[in-house]
Amino acid sequence: MAVSLALGGCYRGAGALGNEGRDTINVLMVNNPQMADLQRLTAEHFTKSTGIKVNYTVLPEDDLRDKMSQDFSSQAGQYDVASLSNYETPIYARNGWLTPLGDRAARDTGYDQADLLAPVRKSLTAADGKVYAQPFYGESSFLMYRKDVLRDLGLTMPEKPTWKQVAALAAKLDGARPGMKGICLRGQPGWGQLAAPLTSVVNTFGGTWFTKDWQARVNSPEFTAATRFYVGLLRTHGQAGAPQAGYTECLNDMQQGKVAMWYDATAGAGSLESGESKVAGKVGYAPAPVERTASSGWLYTWAWGVQKASTHQDAAWKFISWASGKDYERLVGEQLGWSKVPAGKRASTYRDPEYLRHSGAFAAATKNAISSARPDDPGVQPRPAPGIQFVGIPEFSDLGTKVSHEVSSAIAGRQSVTDALDKSQRLAAEVARAYQER
Repeated sequence: MAVSLALGGCYRGAGALGNEGRDTINVLMVNNPQMADLQRLTAEHFTKSTGIKVNYTVLPEDDLRDKMSQDFSSQAGQYDVASLSNYETPIYARNGWLTPLGDRAARDTGYDQADLLAPVRKSLTAADGKVYAQPFYGESSFLMYRKDVLRDLGLTMPEKPTWKQVAALAAKLDGARPGMKGICLRGQPGWGQLAAPLTSVVNTFGGTWFTKDWQARVNSPEFTAATRFYVGLLRTHGQAGAPQAGYTECLNDMQQGKVAMWYDATAGAGSLESGESKVAGKVGYAPAPVERTASSGWLYTWAWGVQKASTHQDAAWKFISWASGKDYERLVGEQLGWSKVPAGKRASTYRDPEYLRHSGAFAAATKNAISSARPDDPGVQPRPAPGIQFVGIPEFSDLGTKVSHEVSSAIAGRQSVTDALDKSQRLAAEVARAYQER
């Protein structure tokens, strides 16, 4: 929070928020690095040109979701704009908590809604066909690997690796440098931590959380095989402290040269290629590994939604148009560095010569991963709800977190995968029954 205070155009704690006039909006925002950059640039560039003051409340992801749910569900109007993902957007829209933004985007000639990558735009569109949020940045997942280490060992990364090929490489890369482990995968409990990459592995192994008619399948042979593979790979060739390691820990391990491979979000590539990274220029990028599916990369976007109860709708849109626009990407590139651009959302980004000059190592791989993501058909069987690394129902945040605790316990060696998934199946069956009865 102290860092946020120093960076922001204006930062205020939740208790100090208030409507200070028509030229002030309150924005609830997750504390990701890209958002910190946004704070740094707001006062000088957005407020100075529009006269609209922005009060930021910045919170860790779980705390953000709790506060956003409380305020938006009650339509209290404390926050005009909030950063939400493609998981919450269709759910919040269905509940009537968000203002549709498609018409405003269409009237805003400088925004260029058609430039947004189709999978990202679709993921923020509700069942009624209306767009309810605009993306700040988008991501998929891919395999990041030390191409110099593979080269020194005479190894080659396949153009489209399978998970079995990745496991074989991890065994050979383990110990390739002093203290280096073969691979880093999330083991930290959380529906947005361990459950995200694990679910993408489950999909490509032929598993699913639920069948189309709401039968829970968490301890099915396919789900079990995928989880055994994931847990076994981590226990055998994974990073130190795997049961507590999430995205941030794996990013740090890869940057510091402690692991040879990392399967995770495409958004991590910019940090790996930044000036602070010890491995900049040494990393290769391969598609998300597969088994039974043609692709397996996930789809995620942090986006901006406007609370329906907000009394500052025009100012809120001006903020979103600026923060999600082409000019903002160029501003970040020119002032903070092109590796910091909140990319993954616009086709034009991947035609920008300056962006490609600085981010060419991962730009094409990122765009290809996002463009090939299939949230409506991520596995080998029909699904009851959209989502690749999550199931698009309100109950999944709780279910996914509980199941991830069980799997993380198996990674730590405190129980078997079979026991972990048998417990998880009972939890999933409770959720499924509620939908079967509808």
